[in-house]
Amino acid sequence: MEKLIEVTNLAYTYRAGAGNAVTALSGINMEVYRGEFLAITGQNGSGKSTLARHFNGLLTPDRGEVFVEGIPITDKKRIADIRKAVGMVFQNPDNQLVSSIVEEDVAFGPENLGLAPEVIRNRVDWALKTLNIESLRLESPNNLSEGQKQLVAIAGVLAMKPECIVLDEPTAHLDPRSRREVLENVTRLNRNEGITIILLTHFMNEVVFCDRMIIMDMGKIIITGTPQDVFNKEADIVRLGLDFPVAARIASGLRAKGLILPESIIDAEELVNQLCLLK
Repeated sequence: MEKLIEVTNLAYTYRAGAGNAVTALSGINMEVYRGEFLAITGQNGSGKSTLARHFNGLLTPDRGEVFVEGIPITDKKRIADIRKAVGMVFQNPDNQLVSSIVEEDVAFGPENLGLAPEVIRNRVDWALKTLNIESLRLESPNNLSEGQKQLVAIAGVLAMKPECIVLDEPTAHLDPRSRREVLENVTRLNRNEGITIILLTHFMNEVVFCDRMIIMDMGKIIITGTPQDVFNKEADIVRLGLDFPVAARIASGLRAKGLILPESIIDAEELVNQLCLLK
């Protein structure tokens, strides 16, 4: 697989040199591969957001290196290229919405790239259609639900056509229905459009459909692997203070009762299918 982002020996400290300095990252080594859906999870303060801000140069390392498409993020002459490749969507969409009309907001990023008006219109149309929010085109963001606002924020990044979209706790303030809608759209961007997705979340049930996941704790990578591999380490997940997916927990309990179920069960649909096969 082709590497899109490569991190080597990354370390970062907030307020370095001060008496209240905090080491946020220590000895991080990892890769993000082109076209994959990667989830990074961990409790608040584990370092996942600090790590993500290195992926497009919002932060630069105290030690170590981060490369995006082979470009070091410390190369200030290439920072525009890095940010074209990696777009960020933050937890609070209000921090990214800058216009009074949705279509103007989605156009903001492409306009800053200096694209021709016709190209901008095509990109806005495409982003809105891809996320199924064409009906919101002329709405004011102030009149939208939190879930709709988050989709508009994603559309604004999508219209810039990045290779990778990093989503930092995008569902943290959403109700279950809006959370599901955002995650379904993000998954579709990865599967249908081939966009590399990096999802930061502390909701373990949100990572079951990713290709690979990383669990962080105290600024270090503790566990990495496919969801199936990681969820076989229930004791470690609980020790790190994270919730175990409900379907995986139920399947584990049923196996303890004597039912023969695959160890790979991590989501509700798969659990139901396996129970139906048993019947």
